[in-house]
Amino acid sequence: MLEESHVDVLIVGAGPAGLMCANALAAAGVSVKIVDQRSSKVMTGHADGIQPRMTEVLQSYGLAERFLKEGSQIHMTAFYNTGSDGVLARTRRVPQLTIPDVRYPFALPLHQGLVESIFIDSMAKHGLTINRPIAPSSIGLSNDSEQLADPLSYAVKVTLDHLDTLGKQETVHARYVVGCDGAHSWIRKALGITMDGVQTDSIWGVVDIIADTDFPDVRNRSVINSTSGSCMLIPREEDKIRLYIQLSDSDVLDPITGRVDKNRMSPEKLLEIARKMLLPYKIDEPKMYDWWTTYIIGQRVASTFSVNERVFIAGDACHTHSPKAGQGMNVSLSDTHNLAWKLVQTLRGRANFSLLRTYEFERRKFAQDLIDFDHKLSTLFSEKPRTGNDNGGSHELASAIRAGGSFTSGIGVHYASSAITNDMHQQCAPHLIIGERMPPQIFVRAADARPYEIQDMLPSDTRFKLLFFVGYLTEERVKELNALSDEMRRASCFLQKYGYPTEGTAQSMFSIITIMSGDKEDVEYTRVPTLLRPHWSNVLLDDTDITRRLGGGAYQKFGIDPMTVTLVIVRPDGYVGMIAPVSKLEDVDSYFATFTIPQQAGLDTSPELP
Repeated sequence: MLEESHVDVLIVGAGPAGLMCANALAAAGVSVKIVDQRSSKVMTGHADGIQPRMTEVLQSYGLAERFLKEGSQIHMTAFYNTGSDGVLARTRRVPQLTIPDVRYPFALPLHQGLVESIFIDSMAKHGLTINRPIAPSSIGLSNDSEQLADPLSYAVKVTLDHLDTLGKQETVHARYVVGCDGAHSWIRKALGITMDGVQTDSIWGVVDIIADTDFPDVRNRSVINSTSGSCMLIPREEDKIRLYIQLSDSDVLDPITGRVDKNRMSPEKLLEIARKMLLPYKIDEPKMYDWWTTYIIGQRVASTFSVNERVFIAGDACHTHSPKAGQGMNVSLSDTHNLAWKLVQTLRGRANFSLLRTYEFERRKFAQDLIDFDHKLSTLFSEKPRTGNDNGGSHELASAIRAGGSFTSGIGVHYASSAITNDMHQQCAPHLIIGERMPPQIFVRAADARPYEIQDMLPSDTRFKLLFFVGYLTEERVKELNALSDEMRRASCFLQKYGYPTEGTAQSMFSIITIMSGDKEDVEYTRVPTLLRPHWSNVLLDDTDITRRLGGGAYQKFGIDPMTVTLVIVRPDGYVGMIAPVSKLEDVDSYFATFTIPQQAGLDTSPELP
């Protein structure tokens, strides 16, 4: 008899995107099943590593420490070009990042196998393991309009084949399905979703090695444009280096089929080609060939990222591009980081489908922007170098990389106005951009003067963070805050209508943090009404720590007037959703009303402890 099961979310594919999604959902108490056709995780190679914004995201899940311990770090980028004398030489060396407000100002090379291991270990703490080797063979979406309209119905039916047991199948009834099954996604094809874009004629090889070399920038990211071709060197963990190598048609194309034939290439041949590009520098015989592959650059985006807000695709299943900008794994992780909390709130019955619709709205726009940037970068990488002209292709490539630093780091991701991003009152904090991530900023806790990074108070725990910037605690301000507290206790206020309490494994809807102006030597945080200080640790002060080196200046930095009271709403994924003066709480109510279902009257909505 065919085995059957029911789950909240079925995830197909246990690469980085699938694991990020599974880990986030399991931590939130959602019923998850994750399957993968591979018999084991990736052991080495594949994705490049972690960019600065993704390190912030991983920190919000409590995972960054291990990534930082296991990975290498790239702080500088070097550019090499063939000079007028025909000799390859460095033309410049620049910081990897030059943008402000970066908590982790470096890239973190880490092979995909280690990334998967970290997520798998975290999932295990939540009682979740991967089902292998299993692949879907059929998927069906209900045609019943009533069932589709019910966010808690099991509207998707998937048949799974156990690849290690001939003829063994099972049926999974899922409320939602997330396809994270790669560039050749079975889920995407089964749903008839097309990939729009182009496949270039640019062919590249990749090889990871451990080898001695006299190349002076072997521990920096290095972009090489020589008369023999182009390559990029990435220092990796455990003394490894990765070489991205531009190939010619004759190197890898089958003359009869015109297709890339990997059998025509080998890691030894890739290294030999790279050696010619790096002359006069030498790479000795490797102590180890760790991983290699070849590929043709394809730049495509899926025509849609979801079907009926029931089946979603993420990661390589919905966008493909070159690895030159170091974005592949980072974008995939960001996709499901964006999706997971939206699924959770919908499954808890707290949000309607308009919340799930913002997944495609936000992530497809970013994917298209990435393809456009990648096209420009790949074209510059593949151009023949203009010998001796430092203002030519090499300079243009360096300029493009530096100009794109905000984009490639992930720091500059900006989500446009939507149900969950409302810029109506941007003028209340003109330098704290709505639609962008809450930037790092050190405050001191008012109770004990301990310096605290605000991002560490914004964990990815599915809660909206309500940051009340209350300014100076004058007698008049305290009266104002008491009146605000009274207003927010009324049943008509958003805090009561949408302030779901903790229930079982489901976190409360809101976490309140109050941020004051003043001096740590004389501030009295207990004057803040209890509604705005649910716990002593949730009251912060915009002042320096006792060394005078950390913290201070946040009000000025964000452009917030300390003579007013301003509310900053940070979404569960760490992005600023709305800013408003507390005199406009009706606008805050309208913001949540667009995607949140009011709770039933009579529930206890007292503030939750952290």
